[in-house]
Amino acid sequence: MSINKSIAAKPFLKWAGGKTQLIEEIKNNLPKSINKKPFTFIEPFVGSGAVFFWMMERFPNIEKAVINDINTDLTDCYITIKEDLNDLINILSKYQTEYHAIFDDKEKSKEYYYEKRSLFNTRNSTRTNQSALFIFLNKTCFNGLYRVNSKNLYNVPIGRSASLPNICNSENLKAVSEVLQRTIILNGDYTNTLEYADDNTFFYFDPPYKPLNETSSFNSYAKDVFDDAQQIRLKEFCGTLNNLGHQWILSNSDMKNVDPDDNFFDDLYEEFNILRVNARRSINSKGNKRGKLTELLITNLF
Repeated sequence: MSINKSIAAKPFLKWAGGKTQLIEEIKNNLPKSINKKPFTFIEPFVGSGAVFFWMMERFPNIEKAVINDINTDLTDCYITIKEDLNDLINILSKYQTEYHAIFDDKEKSKEYYYEKRSLFNTRNSTRTNQSALFIFLNKTCFNGLYRVNSKNLYNVPIGRSASLPNICNSENLKAVSEVLQRTIILNGDYTNTLEYADDNTFFYFDPPYKPLNETSSFNSYAKDVFDDAQQIRLKEFCGTLNNLGHQWILSNSDMKNVDPDDNFFDDLYEEFNILRVNARRSINSKGNKRGKLTELLITNLF
């Protein structure tokens, strides 16, 4: 397999809540010692990996990288790109050719999408085939959402882009595979990542955000809801890391966008450094009620 090393790996999925826009703020708050010696980078809620891929490109002194996610469909996709890239590209190329051929026929493209969604939900195929279906659905569904119901069935409807979707970006997939060759991929509870930490470790946390309102929740990302109790449990884990001397940054929603008196995170992380940074997200579908939002970057770095 030929790898084009001139291409920097980027997220291979569209992803609700992706952190590309926060990278500059994260960069400005990284540990000052991060360039000075080899270190371990751990991202316990990797999602589409915007921060992970940026870190791996920006810091060649990362000696060990560990990514984790509770979403098995997602981590299987990472493993497939790492271990079975050629077969994955072949399947995706086939899907892309077939879908592009019927793209202008709304009924045929709709039928094709829902056929692939049903096939994905049977979960009877090989990991490589499931990963190809996962990527296909992500590129052609509504807004790149990943959502499952209580039975773990993917239920996002078809989307409709103005241009042909890039279902098989083989060059980026090759670059991603190269990065993953030096990465440990885990699928489980985020606390399990602690056993991979060593004396010089930096954690970045991007958990499911506390929803600003009833319609903004992405907690159906997994079968189990990441509720306030889970937010509190995560803070306790961050406290454990702090006591062990590990450095970390965590991002989350700023509840003060909708209620200035909501001190949930301010109280929860009161002993740590809480930063409010600008974000380009909308909390209202009505244009006259949209405005700049802030998000939280919380860290034990001062």
